Parts: sequence; C-alpha cells; structure tokens
Amino acid sequence: MFVNPLLSEELFQYIWAFRLFKQDHLATTGGEPVQILYPGLHNHHGGPDFSAAKIRIGTTLWMGQVELHLRTSDWFRHRHQHNPQYGRVILHVVFVHDMPADRIPGVPCLELQQHIPKLLLQRYEQLRQRAPFVPCAPYAASVPPLTWVSWKERLLAERWERKLGVLRAWLQSSQSNWEEVCYWAVAQSYGMPVNTLPMLEVAQSLSYTLLMRCRQERLQLEALLFGQAGMLGQPPADEYAAQLQAVYAHLQHKYGLSPIPAHHWNWLRMRPAAFPTMRLATFAALLQHSPRLFPRILDANDITALEQLFFVQPSAYWRTHYRFGQAVGHTQLPGKQAVHSILINTVLPLLFLYGQQKQLKYYQEKALHFLEQLPPERNRITEEWEQLGVTQESAMESQALLQLKQYYCDEKRCLHCAVGIKIIGGI
Repeated sequence: MFVNPLLSEELFQYIWAFRLFKQDHLATTGGEPVQILYPGLHNHHGGPDFSAAKIRIGTTLWMGQVELHLRTSDWFRHRHQHNPQYGRVILHVVFVHDMPADRIPGVPCLELQQHIPKLLLQRYEQLRQRAPFVPCAPYAASVPPLTWVSWKERLLAERWERKLGVLRAWLQSSQSNWEEVCYWAVAQSYGMPVNTLPMLEVAQSLSYTLLMRCRQERLQLEALLFGQAGMLGQPPADEYAAQLQAVYAHLQHKYGLSPIPAHHWNWLRMRPAAFPTMRLATFAALLQHSPRLFPRILDANDITALEQLFFVQPSAYWRTHYRFGQAVGHTQLPGKQAVHSILINTVLPLLFLYGQQKQLKYYQEKALHFLEQLPPERNRITEEWEQLGVTQESAMESQALLQLKQYYCDEKRCLHCAVGIKIIGGI
C-alpha cells in the first residue's frame, strides 16, 4: 500500500511523541476506541520505540511499550515476532495498515494515516528540501523570542561542552598543568580560523618550560617558534631571517627539536594580518609580555583587564613585514576582533573549566558574565542570521547560532531543533 513519500520513520516517531495528529475518533483496526493518555518515553536504544506509555483501548487502561512502523508488515520485515523484547508491546502504531487486523496476535494496531495533517508533512519536507543558508530561513524570525532564548542557552552549553572536552583531555595528558594547557589553548586560538592545527602542533612541540627559559631573549623566543613552524628551512630572505636561522640551528641541536612540515600552513584567501608569520610573531610577543599567563587570566576583574592581556604588539620587524624579506610601509596589527575571538573561543571556556574542576562557581559565573559582555562575533554566518531577523546581542548568542548552523542546520536536523519543531508544528 502507498506510504506518503514525505514521511520518514524519524518524522513519524516525532509526530507520535508530540501527538501532532487528530486525536478524536481514534480506533484500532479491529474497531476498538483508543485514547492516548501518554505516548511514552522515546527509546533511542534497542527494543520498542516508546516505553511507559499510558493508553486506553476499549474500556481497559494499558501501560507499557509502543512500537511504530510506516506499514504494519514492517513488524514481520524487522522480525519482531521472533524477538522477546517485543512481547510486551501494548499497541502497534502504523501510518498505513497493509495486513489483516488479527495478523499480530495480542497486539492491537492503530492506523494514523487519516489523522495526520497533510500540511504538517508538507512543512517538514519544505524544511528538508530548502537549500538557502538554513532550511527555516523564511520562518526563523517569526519563531517566538522565548523559544529562541531557551534554545540559545542549550546551544551554548553544547558548544562549550565540546570545547571543554578537548581541554579536559589536555589536562589529563599534562598531569593537570593549567599553565601548559593555557599555553596550548591560546596558541591554537592564534591560528584561527584555518591554522589552528599547525599552531597547536608548534606549541606542543615546544615545552612551556623551554619557552619561559628563553623568553628574556626575544630573538631566541622567535627563533624557537618560527623554527618549529618549519619556516626557517629556506635560504634566509634577509638579515633578520638569517639571525633567526642561526639561533634556531643552535637551539635545535641543543634540545633535539624537530620542526613541523612547512606545508601544514594555510596562506590562501586570508588577510595579511592573519598570515601565520604575523600570528606567530604576535604569540611570541604575548609570551614575552605575560609569563605565567593563566594566573593573570584568573585575576582579571573585568573584561577590559582581560582584553588588555592580549593587546600586544609584535617585534619591530613585524610592524613593517608580513612575510620574511617582504617589507611594507606598516603592517595592520591584530585588533579588537582578533582579541575577542581568542577570549570567546579559548580563554573563557578555560576559565569556566577551572571553576568547574576546582568547584569554584565564582570562575564559572565570571566566564559566562564576560561572554555576555563581549559583542557578538562578526563573520559570514552571524551576518546571515542577522539578515534573517535573528539578532545577537552578545558573544553568548553568536556562539549559540554558530552551534546551531554547524550541528543542526547544515545536517538538516530540524526534528532535533527547538526552532524546527516550532515551525513544523505551525508556530
């Protein structure tokens, strides 16, 4: 028998869970009236789809498991008749009943085809098939603000949990050395958006202890970073590059260092201020300017004090060069937006994690408070949301919308999104 092509099992389960069907005059295929008191808890593991359902069939109140299929015959296609896990199913819910009523002894069947609004199926398919920035582009601005507020809070928690998972792993591998983890995390953030991995490779190839030992000598510090970045292997382009090369050769031999391959770096389609050379030079300035950076992050009393830690200028050479041997009038130094990116993506999650690990809520609250004080990020994704009428008042909200785009919209997970659910249900 025909099954609406717009319907998937995932959507059918969603319709059942939220009772998005007409509930008047429901009856089993055998003619007994059905009343859905509670559809049950969705089971995402093995066994029937829903448990602890509460359903009246005829004059009897039943509590137990419910199994859903697009067709009645799917029960046999999935071989449930041989699986003891399905022996306590109280109701078999199908979209299309394509078998005799008594084919599954002891399990009444409820067909929902005539009770599901066709508009709901069409609305879901529109979301699934749309190819603009996000599937819900025409409707996003009409979703109630309260839905957006609660959903953004959940999205931020998801996004930070991903970041915290990485930081926890680093803590474990460093024997809970917070200063070392801070050094790795900040180094990685200096590579955003496309050079995070090679920046992290450089940082993890050089112990923080060694860098602090060499930090008093700017030339040594820069030689270590540029050398480990694989940028000193070519014939020197000028006197400065030759000095770095000579210093690095000595340090490389002394400490047994191995640089990362130079081809790991991305240079294309980026502003010169974001070149790997500029990021490494600025990172060297930060290490020289702020030894023991992590305690200073913990001590920052306001967002301005935290910002000031990262407003550093690279050495004189890098104020007139973007690459070795290529002089310009003056370089554009990393500005407030770059500093905010480091705070949002690295420093504040690290501060939050410290409070979590040490059971000091003060630092967790401070991290969230600082995030709320920072302006929203400005990039292609956040600007597209703005054009749809979905505003962002702080970095807290922009982080949530970045999470939404990457892990829900791009994957068309509309049934797992509070906004998508609201739209499918008719707002």
